[in-house]
Amino acid sequence: MAAGRGPRTAAETFPARVKMRWHRARVSLRRAAVDYFRGDGSDWIAFGGLLLTIPLLAALTLVDSVWFSPVTLVLPIVVGGLLLRPASLLGLYAAAAAALIVESVRLGPYTEGPSRVTPGVVLAVAACGFIGLLIAQFRSRVGVPWRRGGTMLFDLRERIRVQSKLPVLPAGWHHEMALRPAGGQSFSGDFVVAARTNGGRTLEVVLTDVSGKGMDAGSRALLLSGAFGGLLGSLPPHAFLPAANGYLLRQDWQEGFATSIHLVLDLDSGDYELYSAGHPPGLQLSAGTGRWEEKAAEGPLLGVYDGAQFDPVKGSLRPGDVLMLFTDGLVETADRDIAEGIDRLTGEADRYVAGGFQGAAWHLIEAVAKDVNDDRALLLICRDSTATASR
Repeated sequence: MAAGRGPRTAAETFPARVKMRWHRARVSLRRAAVDYFRGDGSDWIAFGGLLLTIPLLAALTLVDSVWFSPVTLVLPIVVGGLLLRPASLLGLYAAAAAALIVESVRLGPYTEGPSRVTPGVVLAVAACGFIGLLIAQFRSRVGVPWRRGGTMLFDLRERIRVQSKLPVLPAGWHHEMALRPAGGQSFSGDFVVAARTNGGRTLEVVLTDVSGKGMDAGSRALLLSGAFGGLLGSLPPHAFLPAANGYLLRQDWQEGFATSIHLVLDLDSGDYELYSAGHPPGLQLSAGTGRWEEKAAEGPLLGVYDGAQFDPVKGSLRPGDVLMLFTDGLVETADRDIAEGIDRLTGEADRYVAGGFQGAAWHLIEAVAKDVNDDRALLLICRDSTATASR
């Protein structure tokens, strides 16, 4: 026992016990609220609140039948279809049916005007209940509560955007990425993953086009971008595409193929290697000649067959040079072949040679493939004309 301090009396420990119990109660309520809004808890809070609105609306209808019509009972039913589970919905519908019976008895068969309980009112409430039940069963089968469904889609879109963020490059380099999904959607089958490896001296970028477009390819693009981001920097550059090909084959998708281009750029010297898996060639602008040159590497599509080989093409970005990587949606359409699309792209890009390519990626997509119903992605990597190569 501590010196100079006797045992605590009941009067001394009572406030501490009350304070501790109050703290535990607050923590429990906070956890219940967080679980509810996250969609992890039950729906008893929403069910209780909606259940109370039904007798309230019925009472208002009986008090003032001019301003409150019996058809207002569809409001808690519609909200319940978005928030509640099917079992809870049935209880809510039973309460609404009972309220309609009470209103029809109290208002009487001779009530005139919009407040009368007619067969049309009953059919409207029943139809809303049926539609709400279908929505609730769909949400229950998918396993995504309505209050979290929109947040989940937003999180998925932001996760793809964060994974496609390019790393900061040292002085003397500029890069930018523009992505336009098909049909103005939020999800795309085109994505990019990038990282600085080899102690930050090397930039590795992988631009991929998953089969399909828009929402149809969005889920597969999210899965592949996470897998490719994990492989990037964990394997030697020459082993990346074979590992990606093996991963795609193991998924056994019906549309299990993708095109990809892998850039390995030495940020000190400007030398690079370009690996391709059935992807459109890269384009390099030479500052010395002012002409664009195709950089086409050899390699099959990802996810077609095992044991594929991917042979790189080598090059060097000198001061003032520009490298463009893009997906086929930018240069190829049903009525335009890829050669014609590349000519159009380089012709538009020539307009930015004198003033620089800052902000050019988005404008190039707008100029070349604004109305194309396909995913379009463009990556620009520029070396400043004042940069000096390391020896």
